Amino acid sequence: MLDIKMIRQQPQAVKAALGRRDEALAAEVDTILALDSEWRSATATSEGLRAAQKRASENVALGKRSGADVGEALQKLKAVSAEVKALSEKASHLQEELLGLLARLPNLPDESAAAGPQDEVLRICGQPAELPFVPRDHLELAGQMIDVDAAARLSGSRFAYLKGALVMLELALVRYALEKLSAHGFTPVIPPVLVRERALYGTGFLPDAEQQIYRLPDDELYLVGTSEVALASLHDGEVIESGALPLRYAGFSPCFRREAGAAGRDTRGIFRVHQFDKVEMFSFVAPESSAQEHERILAIEEEILTELQIPYRVVNIAVADLGASAAKKYDCEAWLPSEGRYRELTSCSNTTDYQARRLEIRMRHNKSTTVLHTLNGTAIAVGRTIIALLENGQQEDGGVELPPVLERYGAPARLQPSPSAL
Repeated sequence: MLDIKMIRQQPQAVKAALGRRDEALAAEVDTILALDSEWRSATATSEGLRAAQKRASENVALGKRSGADVGEALQKLKAVSAEVKALSEKASHLQEELLGLLARLPNLPDESAAAGPQDEVLRICGQPAELPFVPRDHLELAGQMIDVDAAARLSGSRFAYLKGALVMLELALVRYALEKLSAHGFTPVIPPVLVRERALYGTGFLPDAEQQIYRLPDDELYLVGTSEVALASLHDGEVIESGALPLRYAGFSPCFRREAGAAGRDTRGIFRVHQFDKVEMFSFVAPESSAQEHERILAIEEEILTELQIPYRVVNIAVADLGASAAKKYDCEAWLPSEGRYRELTSCSNTTDYQARRLEIRMRHNKSTTVLHTLNGTAIAVGRTIIALLENGQQEDGGVELPPVLERYGAPARLQPSPSAL
């Protein structure tokens, strides 16, 4: 959520920044400022009348004790009391409406976020192999180790069973990622994946991405689409001493996304599914450190991709494609030989004070407090990483060579050719 004080003090700057996302947002700022002015006026008048009400009440009480006739004064007091109640209710409704409008404004984009309309390619790392054969896709290479047919009978489309060596590969990826992140100062966490509405509101997924979220109405709970949601809420409502920052967490969890509106896109295999596992980085930092922390998270993502021998490129996401909470976002896109193009594999976002303001997370420094900054980034999106490993490690015989770095965590060095790949 944006700071209303900033909007009051710098309305034109806020309009210009939001206009980079969508020119229509400038009009919403005007509406918010008008509503804010009305709310402040009603609040100030109500508070003034409440003080007068208190004095009048004291005078009535004093008159009663002295035996004076307080009938007229009592009538005036009742009128003032009714006016105070009406103004207080008006102020309360105005504040609720104001907060609702503020909640729908996205974060201000960083000046260095790509202007668009296309993402900005920053660098290409790793050389895609020139295969002397027609590349197979991940389903052909995996064969029955990825069973989407049985999963469809069980759960419907966009689900899969992983079997055999791919299970060991997944567990190796997760252990590898958690150990690497631990070495970089992240505390491993296995968080809940069922959360209350406040957690999704706090991270900016509500009211923005309702169509993507699974909801359990009987329990007033939601399934998370990323452990970012649960990790952000670890310090909900807290004041953290500045000396304790940065706080860094590495969350491993299943993730659930309805993928509404994505019909017909990536329906083959496990690139875009309703349930997947992921290791996520999350940082709480002082405001002056968030830009540096963003680059640090990106560097860790690139370190992982390099060690996994996955060719990739880094892109600076265009402002128009940023999620509501992100001020700036980088994607790392993996090369997929079967498609002959780069596809999103990991992302990392600097959400500045947007999420922390919603979740009321502050830092204390020299007896004063301020809203801190939060950041998130994907370490391993397991399903998509498996796709990239299969396709980039494929051999002419249909087998797959896996990166040596994963062997100590239980992954096989090689996957034998599946019948469908022969």
